[in-house]
Amino acid sequence: MQFFTPVRNRRGAEPLVDQVVAAVEKAIRGQVLRPGMSLPSIREFARAHGLSPYTVSAAYGRLVAGNWLLSRPGSGYWVAPSATAPLAEASGAKRADARAGPIGRRSSVTDEAGGASATGRGAASWTPPRLGAAWLLSDVFADHSIPIKSGCGWLPPEWLDEAGLRQSLRQVSRTPVNQLAGYGHPYGYFPLREYVAQAMARHGMAVSADQVLLTQGAGQGLDIAIRCLLRPGDVIAVESPCYANILPTLRLAGMQMRAIPRDASGLSIEALEQAARDRAIKALFVNTVLQNPTGASLSMHNAFQVLQLAERYDFRIIEDDVSRDLLPDLGPLLAALAPPGRVVYLSGFSKSITPSMRVGYMIGDARFVREFAEAKMALALTTPALMERTVYQVLRQGRYHAHLARIQARLRQAHDEVCALMDEHGLEIHARPGAGLFLWARLPDPWRTGGALQLAEMALADGIWLAPGSYFDPGQADTGWLRFNVAYSRHPALWKFISKTVQAGMLPGSKQRSLLD
Repeated sequence: MQFFTPVRNRRGAEPLVDQVVAAVEKAIRGQVLRPGMSLPSIREFARAHGLSPYTVSAAYGRLVAGNWLLSRPGSGYWVAPSATAPLAEASGAKRADARAGPIGRRSSVTDEAGGASATGRGAASWTPPRLGAAWLLSDVFADHSIPIKSGCGWLPPEWLDEAGLRQSLRQVSRTPVNQLAGYGHPYGYFPLREYVAQAMARHGMAVSADQVLLTQGAGQGLDIAIRCLLRPGDVIAVESPCYANILPTLRLAGMQMRAIPRDASGLSIEALEQAARDRAIKALFVNTVLQNPTGASLSMHNAFQVLQLAERYDFRIIEDDVSRDLLPDLGPLLAALAPPGRVVYLSGFSKSITPSMRVGYMIGDARFVREFAEAKMALALTTPALMERTVYQVLRQGRYHAHLARIQARLRQAHDEVCALMDEHGLEIHARPGAGLFLWARLPDPWRTGGALQLAEMALADGIWLAPGSYFDPGQADTGWLRFNVAYSRHPALWKFISKTVQAGMLPGSKQRSLLD
């Protein structure tokens, strides 16, 4: 069936998964593919068009989720009987609204992997969600309806090692039931803790497995560290801008925050020393490399200066390092450079394996880790051993480092392309790391001094998710900056929107929306 021709121009073309989805949908709407007709198998389609089977599998999965196709194990894929009817008509607008809940109505472009085809049917009936910090921190993880996710914080699903995950899940499924019957060890699955300790040794950090505590993502590790090391009313220094989730966590814990400006080379040493001297800060929270949201990393000189201040003024450092596996080069690791007990180290596998595993870890001095484990058990008992075993199987297969190398190469290319597009459209770029997920940038005047939240709301009406800088600012200030995920920011519709916005020269707060229509 000749209804699909892949476009491989990496700079301008949509991802191949999106191309396959759009082509099949178009063929069904045009009656080239009729209800009940079978599609080529995944391998046949991949072979005929020179694609990876994983690309075709992801596309077919989206089409099944969107009710375009039906599937049954061993029987392949075929066009659904009601595939030509819009989802809103087939299921009723009330049911669509009920599924959307507080987020907004879902269109038929929704898929369970978090991706969507911007050209799918039902886009006209899609209602944008309301932007805000609460949406960013909660509903966003359930809302798969937004076609272009330039502001999200994860890798595209088709970039993940699907074959490795499936093989690991199969391996774990063979585990004898008697080994899974209990709650597991309070510190977590020992082979994975041992693997983490050995991996950290390669970064110059000598720790034992007993200094590694597995957590439900790095977020639980952050919560545990705050509960054990700090008390309500304590002052903690945070980067400005900083990781968005740290802000509500600290507010819930009753902490006072002191914002420390961060530029492309690291933290302002002057501001940090002033905060330590004036307010007697108890801790500093920092993303060392490939920071969320700016993408920048501390220079080695800046890292040493931060550690010197921590020693001089006796405050602890909570080092969140979840993106290190995306860094192809060396970068400073505070926990390896500091004396014992000064740094609590947090990381996990959400950026490299899959966010849904929720497997993270924290490393610290042995006496702290015992206290951390007690807090973990009091809060939620042990962490899910099935997920920890699955992650361990992924790591021990021998293909994980090759997978990381592929991701790093794809991110490097995405950085080059998105930076070129930003330069072409006159955006100011905070730093050009060439690695990791994020770029921090803002549009030319008059948007340069504010209006990023309004811009994000305008973009969302066009099916584009942007992440305004106020989400990442301790004082929620709108300075015009936006976080871009480079893996999702090459879509032509995004740059068409930005081009029209820049050309219109629309002042923040104006009502000239029609200029962009």
